[in-house]
Amino acid sequence: MSAREVRWGVTLPLDGVGLPAHREVVEGLAELGYADVWSAEVSGADGFTPLALAAAWSPALRLGTAIVPVATRGPALLAMSAAAMAEAAPGRFALGIGASSQVIVERWNAASFDRPFQRTRDTLRFVKRALAGERIDEAFETFTVRGFRLARVPEVPPPVLLAALRPGMLRLAGREADGAITNLLSPRDVPKVAAELHAAGEGKELVARLFVCPTDDRDYARTVGRRLLSTYLTVPVYAAFHRWLGRGEALAPMWSAWEAGDLRGANAAVPDEVVDDLLVHGTPEQCRARLEAYVAAGITTPVLALLPSEPAGDGARVVSPRVLAELAPRAGAAKPGG
Repeated sequence: MSAREVRWGVTLPLDGVGLPAHREVVEGLAELGYADVWSAEVSGADGFTPLALAAAWSPALRLGTAIVPVATRGPALLAMSAAAMAEAAPGRFALGIGASSQVIVERWNAASFDRPFQRTRDTLRFVKRALAGERIDEAFETFTVRGFRLARVPEVPPPVLLAALRPGMLRLAGREADGAITNLLSPRDVPKVAAELHAAGEGKELVARLFVCPTDDRDYARTVGRRLLSTYLTVPVYAAFHRWLGRGEALAPMWSAWEAGDLRGANAAVPDEVVDDLLVHGTPEQCRARLEAYVAAGITTPVLALLPSEPAGDGARVVSPRVLAELAPRAGAAKPGG
């Protein structure tokens, strides 16, 4: 990706919207100025099915996983899934992989989270070779593959990006991957992250999955934000990320409450300023300005992850696909300096 090229994306599926109902949403995204759709794999849809549907519904959008964990599938199965997506959408698929977290890998998928950096590095090397059509018979540091070759090699091998938060993984992404995918950071954090990614040279794609709550009800947005952040930032990999970014002191009360088993107290201990730093919220115009600040700071692919913000009766809130039009990139905003 050119250092000046910027692509706006959307995380699918949208909460509360059935997969078949996404067709109309997907078909309209390119006209709104969005270039990509990205899937996340946590506890809802898997990472590939929503993209396979989107591939059939839109011939224009790029499709990406952000991310699929390296430890919840075997290396060969991961390569086969990626190859199938690359065949379904030639030149329009990007594979995002990462270590994920102890909760997703160990507690939910009964797999090992041992040596996550090394497992991610080995998987990156394996899938890049497999997707290029190589026969692989090798003992990697964290797994061994004997005599595997893809039976359906994609005509256009997809780029492979790494989920990366701290210097080790960011530098690995800069050396060996096609870019990095990051999460839960503020615009002022971006230069520090980008510097590590680009340490071996400029030009690598930097994707950021950005949580967006488009509402001018600040109290509601901060309530949602505290719940989200007390869940994410107590995971060891995210806690280490934010210590590195300099939020250790601000988040120490939250971590202390969490470690003591006081989940409600941990939620309440997330400072408003941290919520405002890490969650995009406000009117659509304010949200779009904030998203543009990420681009100006060095994010090449801002990917919106919409949070429920539309009142739906009985105090409930839902994700409304219509806000995608309100948040769509403005003409000329996509290429800073252009």
